[in-house]
Amino acid sequence: MGKLRPSGGYRKLATFQTATIIYDATVWFCEKFVDSRSRTVDQMVQAARSGRQNIAEGSRASATSSQTELRLVNVARSSLEELLLDYEDYLRHRHLRKWEPDDPESMEVRNVPRQFRNDPSNPSDLTGLSDQQRYTLYAKWLDHEKPVIRANALICLINQTNYLLDQQIAALEAQFVEEGGYSEQLATARLAERSRKKAGGSAEQIPPCPKCGKAMVLRTARNGENAGKQFWGCSGYPECNGVVNI
Repeated sequence: MGKLRPSGGYRKLATFQTATIIYDATVWFCEKFVDSRSRTVDQMVQAARSGRQNIAEGSRASATSSQTELRLVNVARSSLEELLLDYEDYLRHRHLRKWEPDDPESMEVRNVPRQFRNDPSNPSDLTGLSDQQRYTLYAKWLDHEKPVIRANALICLINQTNYLLDQQIAALEAQFVEEGGYSEQLATARLAERSRKKAGGSAEQIPPCPKCGKAMVLRTARNGENAGKQFWGCSGYPECNGVVNI
């Protein structure tokens, strides 16, 4: 029997890939432009690292706990929001211009993935690149000699990642509501396996619930005119009372 739920695969997530760029660029930004004696260095680097690491940990945790996955992805989102404020503070405290979302500079940074995909000379999309290759696409901003350019480009990348994380969180919440958590899915699988053995058939013979789509379990009526007869009942009972007669 394989895993009930897939896990890992975080290296192919756009959120993880962009968070890696943000983490690397933040380390080098702080080394060059922030006083090494300032607590801000540790705070910014740790926030960038937390964003990246918690996306990865959340992906790994998805195999056994929907709630843990959601919590870790939310932590990643909060960490990147903290880092966003640090970059905005850096610009404001030094009276440097912050790019507006519709400024040409902001649009150019945000359009990097689209331009890459639309270029027929590129062999693959961004997910097929190495971390270093993806970083190179933004290097003219992230390695710029002026901190105002680096900080603004990173603000664009953080906003992009936060937008994607918001979508990821909403999808995870919807999945949890629809399918339940790992414990519920494990219980459903256990009931389905017991019914398969009881019925002497294969898992493919177990019908899905006509109401909610969950696996059915073999039950025996205890009361009424059908007492003693077997039927397929939804494993989600009592929340769902779907029935398939045998």
